[in-house]
Formats: sequence, structure tokens, C-alpha cells
Amino acid sequence: MTTNTDVVVIGGGYAGVIAANRLTKHDGVTVTLINPRSEFVERIRLHQLVTGSDDAVMDYRELLAPRVHLLVDTVTLIDHDVQRLELASGGDLGYDYLVYAAGSGSADPRVSGAAEFAYPIATFEEAERLRPVLRATPDGAPVTVVGAGSTGLEIATELAEADRTVTMVCGDSFGTYLHPKARRSAVKRLAELGVTVLEGPTARVTAVTRDAVHLADGGELPSAVTIWTVGFGAPDLAARSGLSTDAQGRLLTDETLTSVDDRHIVAAGDSAAPSNLPYRMSCQAARPLGAHAADTVLARIAGDRPEAIRLGFAGLCLSLGRRAGIFQMADRDDTPKWMYLAGRPGATMKELVCKQTVKELATEARKPGALTWVSDRTRAARLRERRDAVQPAR
Repeated sequence: MTTNTDVVVIGGGYAGVIAANRLTKHDGVTVTLINPRSEFVERIRLHQLVTGSDDAVMDYRELLAPRVHLLVDTVTLIDHDVQRLELASGGDLGYDYLVYAAGSGSADPRVSGAAEFAYPIATFEEAERLRPVLRATPDGAPVTVVGAGSTGLEIATELAEADRTVTMVCGDSFGTYLHPKARRSAVKRLAELGVTVLEGPTARVTAVTRDAVHLADGGELPSAVTIWTVGFGAPDLAARSGLSTDAQGRLLTDETLTSVDDRHIVAAGDSAAPSNLPYRMSCQAARPLGAHAADTVLARIAGDRPEAIRLGFAGLCLSLGRRAGIFQMADRDDTPKWMYLAGRPGATMKELVCKQTVKELATEARKPGALTWVSDRTRAARLRERRDAVQPAR
């Protein structure tokens, strides 16, 4: 007699799709993927959705293995004591193992007026809300982008290339991931597109109103549309369900990605905080984390000991409009190198990465277990150093 194992995956993003597909390696596993949307969102194209150069969605039928059941719903509570999920539709669903891949969204701006008058674009719904607002705004009207990380740089250049009048308010955080050489290339591209860049301690937003942005130096910028790109945060589902999380709401796990509270729950993607030392929130990390979460579940089903995650990085890709971009190369521990590609080669690399990413999801559906990744062996050393630093003196 064979026993079937029910595994539920919360979240149909990059990590969740990879995890669901990889779980089908085991014939005795029933996989249910719960997602609030019936289409897959290409989150790394949301800035294109805003300007209309891409719709940023794909049909799940192109990406999911036939054995994965897609349930369009939202989980409102994880009752891990009895291994059941409460759903927004009013029903519930039991599980033997749970993959928590709830992703991330916009962080609380904590700036007066930002929640009311600024537009975040961390999710499909947010980007879709901004799009008609921009269409209704005259071409010459001032647009302000707050934040100069990858999202800020991508949306600012996308809009400027569409002949919008754009100002970026950066504070002290312009392209912080980029090596100084790549950062200079990004500054040059912004200048070519006519983007005004306000940088430094006085270029910090203190308040947002319906038609202006107020700065720390007392200045006021007219702003017909203000776009907020500062920071990401995890959903509060894990915390509301009584599970241990980090300060950003990510599920606390060990190095196998297993919850510190419950061996039947593993985390993946942006919502995972292994050893309270989470990886950079990114599509690049989400796919291997999703695959490793599935491997941990499959090992437990087989009665084997799961392995620790060893994830290495390659760098960061960002577009600077449709005709330019930057591919910032990095060491495996995610430290940026001096090497980078810029201009049209950078744009070509970014587009190849976007296409390769969804191709990997589809490949995992056909050949579960296909995804591999490079290993970073410095993580174990960093964890040992942190552990030794908190050991009491003898």
C-alpha cells in the first residue's frame, strides 16, 4: 500500500512555481499551488507594464507541470497545529507539507502622505493602478521617482525614454548595489535621458502631497505623479499565523529552509529568512530557493536528511530604458565586481535573463530537478563567525 503526500505551495511567483514543478519528481506527491491570480506575473517586467511595452503576465499552463493543481485563492491563516489553511473564499485545505513562497511587496513608506499620494509598483496590482494614472497625466507634467535602487532606476529610465519629465530623489542610496564604475555608467544614462537626479542627505523625502514632494532641506518639488520604490517587505501571513519571522516578516528557517517552529513548513524566495541571514530579495535567489525548498520536502518524505542551502550569485541585471541596461557582475557571495556590461549589450543581457527565467520555470515543469545553481561556500563561514560572536565568554 502506498501513501500519498499532500504538499501545498503558497504563492505562484518564481519560487513557488519552481517548487511546485520540482515536487512532481515524486509520483506519490499531490501538489496544489495557491495563488490569488490566475496568471503568472513576470515581476521583473512590471516597469514595462507601467509604460505599456509588456503586459508582464504569462499563462500558467505554459509554466506548470500537468500534475500541479492551481487553486486561485488567498490563504488568510496557516493553522499549523492541525496542518490546515484557511482561505479567503471561505473554505480550508489540509496539507502534509507546506511550501511558504508568499513573496514580497512594497514596504510601509512611513513618510507622511506617501501611502495616500504616492504609487508603489512592487506588485502587479500596484503597477496596473499606476498605468492609467500616467496615461491621464499630460506629457510635460513632472513625475517624481522616490528611490534609486533597481526598481527606481528601471521605472525612471523607462518613463524618461517615453518622453516623460522625470526627477529621481535618491537620498544617499543611488544604485547602492552597483560598483562605482557601473554607477557612473547609470548616471551617464540618466543624464542622456534628461532625468534630474537629486542625491545626498538633503535629498530625502519628508512628506508627499497630492501635487508635490517635500524634501529635508525644506525644498518642495512639484509632482503630478509620485512613484515610490523604496524597499520591499514580506506579507504578514506567517506572523499572523503565529510563526517566527524576522523584522521584515520573512519566515525564520534553518539552513535547509525548514521553519524553526514546524518541520512540515519550508520557506522559499523573498519570504524566507534562513538563519535570520536572508538572501537578497531577487528573482535570481527565488528560483534556487524554491527548488531547494522542494528538495527539502522530498528528502523528508523519503526519510532522508535535507541538505543545507548553498546559493551563489552571479550579479544583477537592470534595464535603463529599452535601449540600454547594466549587467553588474558579482562574486558568488553577492559582492559586486568592477566588471559590468553597459549600454545596448547590458540591455540585451537583461532581456536574455528575463526570457531565460521563464524558460527555466517551463523546463522544470517538463523535467523536474533540472534547475541547478552555483554554490557559495562563504555562507557557512559567515554563519560560524556570527555564532562565535554571540557565544558567552568562558
